[in-house]
Amino acid sequence: MADELRRTPLYEEHLALGARMVPFAGWEMPVQYTGIIDEHNAVRQSAGVFDVCHMGEFRVFGFGAFDTLQRLFTNDLERIPGVGQAQYTLMLAEDGGVIDDLIVYHSGDLEYLIVANAANRETDFDWIRHHAPADLELVDESDRTGLIALQGPKALEIATELANVGWEPPARFHINEVMLDTVPALVARTGYTGEDGFEFFTRAADAPRLWRALLSFTEVTPAGLGARDTLRLEMGYSLYGQDMDRNTDPVSAGLGWVAPKAKTGYVGADVVARVREEKPSTQLVGLRVDQGIARPGYPVLHRGEEVGKVASGTFSPTLQAGIATAYVPAELAEPGTRLEVGIRRKTVGAVVERPPFVHGTSLS
Repeated sequence: MADELRRTPLYEEHLALGARMVPFAGWEMPVQYTGIIDEHNAVRQSAGVFDVCHMGEFRVFGFGAFDTLQRLFTNDLERIPGVGQAQYTLMLAEDGGVIDDLIVYHSGDLEYLIVANAANRETDFDWIRHHAPADLELVDESDRTGLIALQGPKALEIATELANVGWEPPARFHINEVMLDTVPALVARTGYTGEDGFEFFTRAADAPRLWRALLSFTEVTPAGLGARDTLRLEMGYSLYGQDMDRNTDPVSAGLGWVAPKAKTGYVGADVVARVREEKPSTQLVGLRVDQGIARPGYPVLHRGEEVGKVASGTFSPTLQAGIATAYVPAELAEPGTRLEVGIRRKTVGAVVERPPFVHGTSLS
């Protein structure tokens, strides 16, 4: 089975660091090195480096690029008119279900770079290709692209020391070019941790060299999927396949802000407008759990009756408490509402809380 899993260009680097490898979205990925809590705290307090080479990268370019993506994506590309700007967005099916959440970068004249979730790479590419005009250039660059994330309050200091003289760091949700310790890269001021930081796009063959250069700083700790999950959930960032999927619409998933009311005409727009007008029957909420860890799929109860399921759940190293997300009836979604979660053979209290759960990060 392990032989069927894909491996990133950094696979040997992970083994050399003693990482524990696990299957994830068809890839063999590091879940932790020295420990999830240590890695989590390193990102919150200093800097951590993540292998995200498993993500999908597509280039779309041509005179029809803007119109095609504007029709397929919920967010408004008019909001990133300048080359070098980026945007978080969703791609929906006709029934309003979420096909994927994406980052789209306006990477050049008539050109966009799209970053997709690893598990959805083929689905996303086929969906875009199916809806694109024949003369639009669409290229899957995933296999030849390396992607490394440097996150944490010291990320800017470290990147600046590695960068070529005169480099101007991009603003938040912008992208530009940089030379990092002789490695040419595109650098985006984006991330999935709630901390300041960067995501570096390189040629796949250059990824190990950049990885080692970043780890040459004593302030930088390698971090795996485990810490990535605890960090993103502390901020309330959604995870595709748990907090949203083809069976959920953006409004119910708390992502209505990524589908502006003023924008119409995209695939799924009519459904989003209807749900928004009629109000969703269920909503994704944050939960602070009194004790224990609420795992995905655990029942959420109100006065002893099951009313929903946990979508994402973990132990927050920062708060030293259990946190989770769950879909519950809309009338129970108000912050402060008391609920319960069934954890194995016991029922524990929980309270609805509006994410982020953690404040005061380097992005705050």
